[in-house]
Amino acid sequence: MNILTLLIFTPLLFGLIIILMPSDWRFSFKYITLLATLIQLGLSIVLYLQFKSGPEHAGINAEDTFQFVQKSHWISLNLGSLGKMQIDYFVGIDGISVAMVVMSSVVMVIAALASWEIQSNLKGFFSLFLLLNTAVIGVFCALDFFLFYIFYELMLLPLYFLIGMWGGARREYAAIKFFLYTLFGSVFMLLVMIGLYLSVKDPATGDHTFNIIQMMNPANYDSNSIFSTLAHKTLLGMPARAVGFVVLFIAFAIKVPVVPLHTWLPDAHVEAPTPVSIILAGILLKVGGYGIIRICLGIFPEIAVSGAYWLGLIGVISILYGALNALAQRDLKRLIAYSSVSHMGFVLLGIASLTPEGISGAVMQMVSHGFLSTMLFFLVGVVYNRVHDRDIYHFRGLGSLMPRYTTFVMIAFFASLGLPGFSAFVGEAFSLIGAFKSPSVNGALPYWMAVCGSVGILLGAAYFLWTLQRMFFGSLTLKGGEIWKNALTDLNSREIFSLFPLAILALVLGVMPSLVFDKVNDSVLALVHFIGFK
Repeated sequence: MNILTLLIFTPLLFGLIIILMPSDWRFSFKYITLLATLIQLGLSIVLYLQFKSGPEHAGINAEDTFQFVQKSHWISLNLGSLGKMQIDYFVGIDGISVAMVVMSSVVMVIAALASWEIQSNLKGFFSLFLLLNTAVIGVFCALDFFLFYIFYELMLLPLYFLIGMWGGARREYAAIKFFLYTLFGSVFMLLVMIGLYLSVKDPATGDHTFNIIQMMNPANYDSNSIFSTLAHKTLLGMPARAVGFVVLFIAFAIKVPVVPLHTWLPDAHVEAPTPVSIILAGILLKVGGYGIIRICLGIFPEIAVSGAYWLGLIGVISILYGALNALAQRDLKRLIAYSSVSHMGFVLLGIASLTPEGISGAVMQMVSHGFLSTMLFFLVGVVYNRVHDRDIYHFRGLGSLMPRYTTFVMIAFFASLGLPGFSAFVGEAFSLIGAFKSPSVNGALPYWMAVCGSVGILLGAAYFLWTLQRMFFGSLTLKGGEIWKNALTDLNSREIFSLFPLAILALVLGVMPSLVFDKVNDSVLALVHFIGFK
């Protein structure tokens, strides 16, 4: 069995085991879930170490950059005169995928440890948690669009119930809003996927195909087919391929999320339990960025080139809007949610630059934000689990009461605001380098967009440092008085064990970004070459 298949379906196997176990054994479910995520992390590390990079493993064709490929016939229908419909179980990873897979596996281990605070309906929670784990890893590995879509949609169900059943007071509203936003994009993605299928033929068999790699090759589009509309006709007054690009971009932009499609995110984060917030920020947002790179740029490169200015503009708006909203928040969790909108704007700005530096910086920013947002939401959960309050103005002087907690908060804040030596600095710096380089290389972005991105970093420093000063410095003042003072105990061993590797990863990737760039470089260069910029 292919190692990618093991990686994808190991959590599902453990989830089925939990479902079949007696409910009286509920206290063992968290250990089984942790074991599943640790096995998955081990497999992802093996993938990372065995993934080959360097000139001898690079190629100008998209398929040359994928490794650990497994392709098996899955669904086959004979449609008579219309030919044969073949849907394959087709998985493989390139450098971008392997970075996302390792990051997601680490985040899932931390989310599993954070889930130990869940007290009700443990069988349902952990089985849904592991189903979600399978779906997110599957998205990063799928190379068949139909399979990609199934994994993409499969994320909806467990997240809806995890927010709606284990969330806060307005959990039903937040869950429905999240579900409707995501489903809105997914439904139209399905139409584009079908249009692409009916427009692309596999050169080896002559049949239409869902193969993403074949969709990336313009030579595979069937110009004689009555279904070639997507490739050659116009829809709604626009070139049909432009319509397809916009529809897919909106679907992925909802996940990123970009302004103005972001409004589900603060509500979902505020109402979701800590482990679900960790998954939302640490992984789900990256699915959107990954989809833009893999699908939008890969299948519609000419539309990405012509629309790069607008992608960059949306990225800049997200950076500034998210940062300004974060400055205005009293709820610590909502502040971090808006900071995610701002930081993911750098991902879109880097992608829009269409340069190797910018796209590599976008991938690095996704990896960095995955670890740092996980750390931030875990830290918010520590306080909330103790006193059930997140209002910044209800706390002051926590540094004297919780010194270990304050140390990790300072690391997370300084790393997130882009301090040199931490991973976020590298991601943001390369995204801005790409944006600065773009005007002179391909004219995709004007210089002022990079300048506005730099202002976003300054605003990030403002809201993080202001929060640090308000909550952790000065004389100890708590809204709950002595009751809160007794409840706000410092970090326990489980919490330190969860936070320590995240802090180390943020530092290591800041000092040795080559751990990511060496794996990503070949895939990014192949993508940029494919788009048409050397």
